[in-house]
Amino acid sequence: MKVLRFILKKEFRQIFRDKTILAMMLVMPTVQLIILPLAMNFDVKNVNVAVVDNDHSTLSQQLINKVGASGYFRIITASPSFHEALGYIEREQADVVLEIPPGFERNLVREGAQHVGVSIDAINGTKAALGGSYLLNVIADYNQHIRLNERGKYVPGKGVNIDITYSNWYNPLAEYRFYVVPAVMVLLLTLIAGFLSALNIVREKEMGTIEQINVTPIKKWQFILGKLIPFWVVGLVVFTLALMVARVVYGIWPVGSFALLYLFAAVYLVAMLGFGLLVSTYTDNQLQAMFVAFFFVMIFMLMSGLFTAVDSMPRWAQGIAALTPVTHFVKVVRMIVLKGSGFADVQKELLYLVVFAIVLNSWAIWNYRKTS
Repeated sequence: MKVLRFILKKEFRQIFRDKTILAMMLVMPTVQLIILPLAMNFDVKNVNVAVVDNDHSTLSQQLINKVGASGYFRIITASPSFHEALGYIEREQADVVLEIPPGFERNLVREGAQHVGVSIDAINGTKAALGGSYLLNVIADYNQHIRLNERGKYVPGKGVNIDITYSNWYNPLAEYRFYVVPAVMVLLLTLIAGFLSALNIVREKEMGTIEQINVTPIKKWQFILGKLIPFWVVGLVVFTLALMVARVVYGIWPVGSFALLYLFAAVYLVAMLGFGLLVSTYTDNQLQAMFVAFFFVMIFMLMSGLFTAVDSMPRWAQGIAALTPVTHFVKVVRMIVLKGSGFADVQKELLYLVVFAIVLNSWAIWNYRKTS
């Protein structure tokens, strides 16, 4: 333990001596947590609509007013023809074209039915799907209002209207920041643990101090622990700062147990630090370590459920996602922070992270070649 204490003293002195590393570990994650959730917002609002009203009737104007008053759409133009309205989409000034055909009001009153044309710019698939869905819901609501006003009573054989009342659990206002902020916290821990630890041993190689350490009686496990523990402490500090920023900036405070949250953070940091140290044992300089770590971390993040649900991925992708510690930690942080899940709900994920931590760190210790 005396040898380990001296190694830790050396590592902490190196960290606090380098002001750039301190800024990278503390200031940058805080700034990123403030900015990233604001930019990573998948809520679709302010969808630009170009309207083509070929009827110019009272009911067509009511439909246009209902679309504009929904809160999701901005009517930017009333074009005389579909061709002219399509030009707004081609110039990226509009997202949707709503075309009301001639005889709209007459057909609704006489026949009780009328088709309406909706053309959606699908270059942005997410915006197209959600924006189109919003518009169809607005039209359906308007259609229901027209049916009640025109007919006013139940007509046999026409079906019964069922009103649906729903509520959003754990995120009542369905705000995307509640979904993103916990995942960004995981992202910051992953970058701190994965990248900085990957550069640590490699920097010793480039400076030549690794040779001096190799001729000392320091054991491999002592050397690896000496490299791991300082960044583990820094990672917990960053996690605490992230929780404070989430509370102050976004009003998000964990519903579940803080002790359970920190337990998972501690085990996850051990796993990712083991990954970084493993990368550093396979590389000879910081450039190699950076590229290798970046390659794996990008795969971890893209397949972790941060941006898209893991259940929506193909089977082979779900298998890969299950083999990354990031996937399990993202899931756990969202469950504890938003749902208030207890240990019984997440104990399986803890087992996954413990296995990852043991495998990666044991591999790093085994692969570190210490010559005497």
